[in-house]
Amino acid sequence: MTQPPSQQPPQGSPQPATPGQPPQGQPPAQPPQMPAVPPTPPPAQPGYGYPQAPAQAPGYGYPQQPGPYNQPGPYGQQPGPYGQQSGPYAQQPGPYGQQPQPGFGYPQQQYPGAPIPGGPGGTGGGNPFKGKPAVVIGAAVAAAIVVAGGVFLATSGGDDDKKPVAQESTDGKAPSGSPSVDEGDGNGAGRPGDDDLNVGRKPGEAKVLWLQKNDVDLPRNGADVYGPWVVGDTVVKGMYRAVSGYSVADGKRKWTLKLPADMCAAPSQTTTDGKIVIGVKNGTTDKADCADLQMIDLNTGKAGWKKSIKKNGIWDMMSDISLAISADTVTVGRTSNSNAYRVSDGKELFGKPAGNCQPFAFAGGPKLIAASSCRTDDVDNPQHQIQEIDPATGKPKWTYRPARGWEIDRVYSVSPLVISLTQREKKKWSILAIKENGTLRSQLVGDKGDKFAPDCGSAFAIFGKSLDGCVGVAADANTFYMATEPDSSGTARTNKVVAFNLNTGKPKWKAAAPAEQTVKPLRMEGGNVLLYVEAGYNKGGGIATLAPTGGTPQMLLRHPESTSQIESSFYNAKVVYAGGRSFIASGRVSASNDKEELETKTMMAFGK
Repeated sequence: MTQPPSQQPPQGSPQPATPGQPPQGQPPAQPPQMPAVPPTPPPAQPGYGYPQAPAQAPGYGYPQQPGPYNQPGPYGQQPGPYGQQSGPYAQQPGPYGQQPQPGFGYPQQQYPGAPIPGGPGGTGGGNPFKGKPAVVIGAAVAAAIVVAGGVFLATSGGDDDKKPVAQESTDGKAPSGSPSVDEGDGNGAGRPGDDDLNVGRKPGEAKVLWLQKNDVDLPRNGADVYGPWVVGDTVVKGMYRAVSGYSVADGKRKWTLKLPADMCAAPSQTTTDGKIVIGVKNGTTDKADCADLQMIDLNTGKAGWKKSIKKNGIWDMMSDISLAISADTVTVGRTSNSNAYRVSDGKELFGKPAGNCQPFAFAGGPKLIAASSCRTDDVDNPQHQIQEIDPATGKPKWTYRPARGWEIDRVYSVSPLVISLTQREKKKWSILAIKENGTLRSQLVGDKGDKFAPDCGSAFAIFGKSLDGCVGVAADANTFYMATEPDSSGTARTNKVVAFNLNTGKPKWKAAAPAEQTVKPLRMEGGNVLLYVEAGYNKGGGIATLAPTGGTPQMLLRHPESTSQIESSFYNAKVVYAGGRSFIASGRVSASNDKEELETKTMMAFGK
């Protein structure tokens, strides 16, 4: 089986990028740097997420207690260009019984100088592609980027049994400008901004279609925002104890579904017909778990089936759940246990598999990918594996195991499959590309000096965050696109997009962001890379495309310069582009007092 490299690649080969920090105001969220994998993996140990030191050792896969290096962020140490580190490519039999060969001529031994990434979602990081890449040998050969950086794990924490109720908006007019608080149940209509935000709009700039402010009385610590999801002519987001749909054209509330307790999990995408399954806490006290599932048709706001996840043993539900949707299947991942249900009717399709490797998180979309932790004899030297599974039966189509000590923390792309691995103890990060049959495709190797910053949020999958849903990355059949960390501070911050050949792992080209602005790949769109151009100092943001051959980003929607300060004020902003409109939503709403809370901007839309 292939393991991650143990040594760093030699100077000159790109170092892996470290996951970046969360948006302004959030704790850093970049993964630790990962060493190359030794040719022969060490003995098995408890999977990633096994508790550091519980009073009584829980079942394998139990989450470790958060530590200074357990949260993705730019503060972890990065390996020097000559430091040795193991790679994630341990040799292992391929899914079809054949032993995969090391990929693309990379030696079994890892070289110093492995790249150090900037870190997904944050500012810190390093050069993940410095020096030659370490070689990883595994069940399936995959490309990897080694990254340095500290990681911090973030956890999230009377039982009402109220049935969710969908409520139509009371009239066709825009929501009132005054706050509408339903005793903190999250049923806010969404207050529009009071000013005419198009007064300063210049020729060629998009219109501000609408701006919403918070109108929900939230708990002292605020609440996470889930979504937004665009379904037809409705944009939907969930927060606290409600899920609401708004008109994409004018922001008027179309419906609100009240929830009996806090919303606590959601997949990054819906089914193709606009249905979703969310997680809701099973009570309103501090002891409540994220253990109830609620299906919702986002076209209408109508609640469908509701189920409680059955606790499977004393250590089950000790971590929050993570949800992913593929076809008509929703998976529920968590430490040591997993389940899958049919989205359309709630029927359970499969549960915890047999054996000592258990899925803790899934990535959905066109394929269903499971990341598992395997029981081992050494908690400090975990063994992970990744599989493509059948969404209807849960049966694996192939299995790939990285080297011991390397943990799968993110899936950047499901098809083609590109995964991120970290090595917490050594604070290293690596990225692998895997073939359709589960064998290693290549190891990404960047240029000296490049630092990378995928934006994946502030926590690992085992603590309730999805395995997928990262921005700052995109992929087509043969190329992986990743944004670098901003290379300067102040008003001149800028970055670039680096394209990697997935067959060789080497950079193909680099494209600079517009002057004094930064860009983040969002996804592929019509064969091009869709980018969010972030608002800069007196510069509006916008949506742009980048040709698969590189060049200069072409603006599709240029946001007004006059609203650049508002655009850049969204906390942990989430950006969606659909139907020629762009939507920016805050990733969390919180404030120091009630008055400030009601002035917090929550969502903004632009269009032509």
